[in-house]
Amino acid sequence: MASQSTGIQQLLAAEKRAAEKVSEARKRKARRLKQAKEEAQAEIDSYKQEREQQYRQHEANILGSKGDSEQRIDKETQIRLSELERDYNLNKEKAFAKLLTLVCDIKPQLHINYKPPM
Repeated sequence: MASQSTGIQQLLAAEKRAAEKVSEARKRKARRLKQAKEEAQAEIDSYKQEREQQYRQHEANILGSKGDSEQRIDKETQIRLSELERDYNLNKEKAFAKLLTLVCDIKPQLHINYKPPM
């Protein structure tokens, strides 16, 4: 009986060691998964930051800076305003003369639909 008791105790001890090894293996696996997730997240963040920087650089190359656009628009506006003012100054006398002619040179005539009374 003593040998059976010793065998059972050895079996229980072996089972306990096996359970501890399985538990330790699960903990190692969980640590490796956690570490892999952290490394993957760090890699994702690094890649995302790199792509955002490339996008900003590309955007700046294509569109130019905001200040450049504003300066270009202001310059174009000033050119257009000067052209309009020049055209106004060239044509204001002609327009005024034509307006005076239309207002002052009246040629009275009967309307085409007017029928004199019979």
